[in-house]
Amino acid sequence: MTLLAYEDLSVSLPAMARPILDGVTLRVSAGEVVALVGESGSGKSVTARAALGLFPAGAEVGGRVRVDGTDLVGADAASLRHVRTDRAAMIYQDPRAAVNPVRRVGDFLTEPLRLVHGWSRAQADARAAELLGAVGLPDPARHLNQYPHELSGGMLQRVVIAAALTAEPRLLLCDEPTTALDVSTQAEILAVLGRLQRERGLGLLLITHDIELAAAVSDRIYVMYAGRIVETAPVGELFTSPRHPYTAGLLGSAPPLDGPPVRLTPIPGAPMGLLESAPGCAFAPRCRFAEPGRCDQSPPLLQRHGPAEVACHRTAELAAAPAPSLASRTEDR
Repeated sequence: MTLLAYEDLSVSLPAMARPILDGVTLRVSAGEVVALVGESGSGKSVTARAALGLFPAGAEVGGRVRVDGTDLVGADAASLRHVRTDRAAMIYQDPRAAVNPVRRVGDFLTEPLRLVHGWSRAQADARAAELLGAVGLPDPARHLNQYPHELSGGMLQRVVIAAALTAEPRLLLCDEPTTALDVSTQAEILAVLGRLQRERGLGLLLITHDIELAAAVSDRIYVMYAGRIVETAPVGELFTSPRHPYTAGLLGSAPPLDGPPVRLTPIPGAPMGLLESAPGCAFAPRCRFAEPGRCDQSPPLLQRHGPAEVACHRTAELAAAPAPSLASRTEDR
C-alpha cells in the first residue's frame, strides 16, 4: 500500500531563476525504506516538508502530494492537521533545534498527547516512558524529568524519535537525522530507526547527502539534482550499476562505510543554484559525458532502463559502450 506519493510536484518562488522542485514523482509504501539523496541545495528538505504540507512562503505549487490518500496541495486546515497529528511525523537533523531548552523532556513528549489527542496526564506519562524505552533509553522515568541540556546529542535524538512516534504515525520523514552526531552515535540511531520501522511496518523516507549511508539502510533510492529526480532504482542495482553520471559521481566521491580506503573522485564544479538556470540537463556543465548540442538543449525525462528509471539523454549509449563507462567511476570500490 502506498503511504506517500508525489505526483509531478513542482515548487517555484517568483524571484528564482529555476524551480526548487521540478516535476518530482516519488513513492513510499508501507514497510518500505526509501532514500532521497543529493548534494546540499538539491531540494531534498523541501521535498520532505511537502509531505506535511509545509511549502515555502509565497511559493507556487503544482502537482500533488498524497499522504495515505490525502492530497496536501491546497488542503484545508483540518486535513493538514489530521495528516500532521495522525499519519506522518518528521525527525529533523538537529535534535537541539527541535526541543524547547527550558522545558522538561516529559513535557515535550506528553504535550501533543494531552492537548491534541485528549489523553490524561497519567496516560501521557505512561506512553512517553514506554516510547523512551522503545528507543533504547534506560530509566525512562528519570529522563522524563530532565532538561535537554542534560542529555547528549544521541540521547536527545532518541527523544525526538520517541516524540515522532507518540501518535503512532504510519509514515516517518527523516531529514538528515544523524548529521549532527558522531559516527558511532549515527550507527546507533540508524539501528533504532531500522528496528522501529520493521517492528511497526512504517513507511520511511530518509533524506541524506550520503549515498553510502542510504545504500546501507534503504530498499530503494531516488537521486535528486537541481530539484529533479535524475535516477531511481532498487538499492542493490543503483549501488552496483549506476546509470546516471551524477549517481556515479556521488558514489565515486563518497568514502565507503567499511572496507579498505579507496581513491575518491570528486565531482567537478558546483551544484546549480536557484538563481541559475539551463535550457538542457542541469548536470551537463559538470558531466564528462555531456554532448554539446544535445545535453545542453533540452532537459531529459525519466525513462525506464531495466529496473531503474534514469533522466539522461545518453543512458542507452553509455550502457552499451565498452569504454569509457560509468562503471569506471566506481570500479575501484
